[in-house]
Amino acid sequence: MEVNYVVTISLCMIVKDEEQTLGRCLDSIKEIVDEIIIVDTGSTDNTKKVAEKYTDKIYDFAWGDDFAAARNYSFSKGTMDYLMWLDADDILLERDKEKLKKLKEIMSPEVDVVMMKYSIKTDENGNHGITFTRERLLKRNKNFIWNNPVHEYIKFDGKIYNSDIYVTHRKVRSSGNRNLRILEKLISEGKELSARNLFYYARELYFNKKYDEAIIYYDKYLNNDNGVISNILDACIDLSKCYLNKNDKKNALRALIRSFEFDRPHAEICCKLGYHYKSLEDYSKAIFWFEQATRLEKPRTWGSITHDCYGYIPNMELCA
Repeated sequence: MEVNYVVTISLCMIVKDEEQTLGRCLDSIKEIVDEIIIVDTGSTDNTKKVAEKYTDKIYDFAWGDDFAAARNYSFSKGTMDYLMWLDADDILLERDKEKLKKLKEIMSPEVDVVMMKYSIKTDENGNHGITFTRERLLKRNKNFIWNNPVHEYIKFDGKIYNSDIYVTHRKVRSSGNRNLRILEKLISEGKELSARNLFYYARELYFNKKYDEAIIYYDKYLNNDNGVISNILDACIDLSKCYLNKNDKKNALRALIRSFEFDRPHAEICCKLGYHYKSLEDYSKAIFWFEQATRLEKPRTWGSITHDCYGYIPNMELCA
């Protein structure tokens, strides 16, 4: 379909104490977007001074332990055709900048949502290790709404375009126990955790080394019928790691095998099984599982993929 005009984009960001990363992020996107919206949720460093170099549309928002509320406020300030979101520790690599420029020029205004890959592990050569897919460009007049106080998401619909553009995450500092605290606040208020929040609560417990509690909530999540396959596989892997941290290899193995209740084997699981048997010096079984990983194709999914499990890792382990 011929496009009569180039669509416009508002970049809408929420930030707090991001003076180390905000400039790096905006340098990678400023030439492409038509408007930059910065919503500050209580910075005590020079974040606002950094933002002032790129835009005069800087707004304060009182932080209330609710990421969705802050993102909805940032979206409310956008005035262009499409709203785009990034975190301050995200960037676009040069090749992805060019792809986004081209997409902006040729994209039909009939598109409601543009999906982009999110790379959370990238090597020095720009090779993506772990990726999943997120909604990144959303048509403003569709009035999409962010949901959930933490690990927020949008229930989107309409005409969806799956792009091959990557947003690269380059974290420089940890968020500590912030997400855990927000989820525990929901629990203390008597709110029932959704399946999604059960998964993320278990994961935050695991990240904060509360392994016994994490095991309880991963089990609750896996016993819930509303989980999505990508999160289920991650839950089984994380649950296995929890048991390994307790030096319980038997239950670590059972957690990995449990994934087969929900879906066909994935290379990520096969590699973990290979490592399990390698640690026991049971090399015939280790070889079996690494060989299975080499035979599997990457799933076509918006969920997370550890790319090296579909080639590099199992082949290197077979060599070893």
